[in-house]
Amino acid sequence: MPEIQAFRGLRYNLARVGSLSDCIAPPYDVVDAELQDRLYRLSPYNFIRLELNRREPSDQNDKAVYERAGRIYRAWRSEGVLQAEPDSALYVYHQEFTVAGQSYTRRGFMARMRLERFGEGKVYPHEQTHSKAKEDRLQLMRATHANLSQIFGLYPDPNNEIQEILAQKIAGVHGLVATDHLGVIHRLWPITDVQTIQQVSALMADREMFIADGHHRYETACNYRDELSQSEPLPSSHPAHFVLTMMVSMEDPGLVVLPTHRLLHGVPAWATEEICSRLVPYFDCELVAEGPESAGAVWAELDRLDEPWIMALYSKSSDQWIRISARQEAADRMAEISRAESRDWQSLGVALLHRLVLEELLGLKEMPTPTYVHSVKEVMDGLQGRLEQGLEYPIAALVMPATIDDIQTISLNEERMPAKSTYFYPKLVSGLVVHPLE
Repeated sequence: MPEIQAFRGLRYNLARVGSLSDCIAPPYDVVDAELQDRLYRLSPYNFIRLELNRREPSDQNDKAVYERAGRIYRAWRSEGVLQAEPDSALYVYHQEFTVAGQSYTRRGFMARMRLERFGEGKVYPHEQTHSKAKEDRLQLMRATHANLSQIFGLYPDPNNEIQEILAQKIAGVHGLVATDHLGVIHRLWPITDVQTIQQVSALMADREMFIADGHHRYETACNYRDELSQSEPLPSSHPAHFVLTMMVSMEDPGLVVLPTHRLLHGVPAWATEEICSRLVPYFDCELVAEGPESAGAVWAELDRLDEPWIMALYSKSSDQWIRISARQEAADRMAEISRAESRDWQSLGVALLHRLVLEELLGLKEMPTPTYVHSVKEVMDGLQGRLEQGLEYPIAALVMPATIDDIQTISLNEERMPAKSTYFYPKLVSGLVVHPLE
């Protein structure tokens, strides 16, 4: 395990919809109301109508958005807007993007992967899930009977053997191309060659699969399968036993993990001196900058140091940034208050921030969920009142992301990282391929 299979995916009929760039959409969890409206205006066939259907004034209840998405999905199928692949295929999927002035190409392929509950096989999670998000995705799955967007899986392949096999198949072949709202270029090539499919499936059979993104969708797919099985047993070949998965080698040079910084609201407006007094003797505190506009320079130095136990906090009251560095006392205290977790978990920067700094030393166990942002610009916008939420943020935290090695280690320990420990950029786009579950 994991068992992967080619399948007859549903794809846009470009003769009907025109530009594929106008039809793709980000996954539901990164779409705010402004972007949702923008995608609705972009094309009457934009995938946002399925992935995250918007509420309408005439809606009588909360289920209306899911029911409408289901009706649109069935209409698009019957009208030929979405068409089934003539033959079963694997879908090679590349993303071309730029981060901090450097260009990357992330290479992977999509297939359907047989579901197995976490802890029962070789598919491993690394983050916690929440019931509200799973219920949302389950209602959408009930309405459409489809995997509309793929989960993101990582597998070990030191020599990138599988990707090299697929690269030979697409060499010189023009794939489908779409550009998203962030300027990321997405390329897709269906591979229907039976020998290649068999070769890739065999090579994947003895590898672990680590969920990089899409934990909620994966668990929802398991719940949907179990729900269908309650009425009558499903044959092992039934599509509901599988989930649409993008698979990327852990050694792929295009893998980029961005940080997820924290903007805290609903917390005391402590001055720098008060924060530092609470962190001693576990941390060394150093005043490094003033003003929200200094976030870029503060982060650049953290990134250069590249140490998970060095982070930065901003006090709005003092208008100052402090860099905090964990001492041995911090490691000892983490071991005391996190006995249920492994040393690997305790060593995570995000775990240190939440468990020791925020909960233990600052006493913020009951604080509202932070606003999570990924870029320094978003940090500055939030501190200067320019984010959509319009919240006041007395404290901000810049923290290093978990690494690919961290994900593998924590997953194999059968542990879960704190929420928002990783952010794989860019997100996988929705609307390239649909996996029907009927």
